[in-house]
Amino acid sequence: MSGDIGLWAVPLAMVGGAIRVSTPFLFVSLGEVITERSGRINLGLEGTLVFGAMAGYALAYMTGSPWIGVLAAAGAGAAFGLLHGLLCSLPRVNDIAIGIALMLLGTGLAFFFGKAFIQPVAPDLPAINLGWWSDLPQVQAALRVNVLFIIGGLLAVALAWMLKRTRIGLTLRVVGDSSDAARALGIRPARVRILATGFGGALAGMGGAYLSLFYPGSWNEGISSGQGLIAVALVIFARWSPVNCFFAALLFGAAGALGPALQSVGVTSGYYLFYAAPFVLTLVVLIASSSKSGALTGAPRELSITK
Repeated sequence: MSGDIGLWAVPLAMVGGAIRVSTPFLFVSLGEVITERSGRINLGLEGTLVFGAMAGYALAYMTGSPWIGVLAAAGAGAAFGLLHGLLCSLPRVNDIAIGIALMLLGTGLAFFFGKAFIQPVAPDLPAINLGWWSDLPQVQAALRVNVLFIIGGLLAVALAWMLKRTRIGLTLRVVGDSSDAARALGIRPARVRILATGFGGALAGMGGAYLSLFYPGSWNEGISSGQGLIAVALVIFARWSPVNCFFAALLFGAAGALGPALQSVGVTSGYYLFYAAPFVLTLVVLIASSSKSGALTGAPRELSITK
C-alpha cells in the first residue's frame, strides 16, 4: 500500500502519527502549565493520566457513551489534582514528593480497578475525516483527526488569552511569582493553587481518556508509557506558554510516531529503537534549552525548581 505514495509514505505517516500521539501530551502539558503558573509543580500527572484512562474506559463501557467516559476521566483527574493541592497546602510538605506518591497511587488504583475492563470493548470517540478529498487510504488515515485534538488546540489559544487578558490569569501569575504580593492584594495563594492543580488534573484525565477511547483505543496496564512525565518536561521546553505547548506536543508526537511510520513502510529490523525517540528527544531539548542564564526563563518564581 505504501507504493501508492512512494517517498511520501513516511512523512505522511509521521504527520498522522503526530496528530494522534500528540493529544495526550497536549492535554497534560496544558494542565501542568496552569498548575505551574500558580507556583506549584505536579509530578503525579502520570498516575492521573493512567487513572483517567481507566475511569474513562470503564464509564464509557458501562454507559455506552464515550463522552460520559471523557467527563468521568476529567472528574477523576480533578479529584487527584485537588488531593495533590490540598496535601501540598499543608505546612512543610514538598510538592515533588507528594507528586511522586500520587503517581504511584494513581497507577496502582488504575491497575487494581481496571482488571475487569481489559477484555470488554468500549465505544470510541468520534473523529473527523479531513482526508475526504483523497482516494488514498493512507491520506485518509493520516488526516483522521479526533475531536479532542481540535478541542486541545482551541484550548491552548483560550488559555494563552486567559493568562494575558483576564483577571483569573493575572491572579494566577501573581500567585505564581510572589505569594507575599498575592496576600498583599487580598488573594489567598493556597486556594488558587488548589484550584489550579485540580484544573490541571482534569485536563490530564481527559488526556488519559483519549488514550483508552481513541488511540490506541483500549485499556491495558501499559497504556501510557511515561507520557505524563514527558509532558512535565515539555512544559519547561515550551517556557510555560500554552501555545508553545501545542507545537511542542506535535513535535513530541511526531517523535513517538517515528517507529510505527518506519514499520508501515516495511522496516522490520531495529525499528523498535525508534520507539525510544520521545525519551531521547526529552533529554535533547532539555539539554539544548538549558543554560546558566536562560534555563528557567519564564518560570514562575514560586516554583520549587527555581528555588
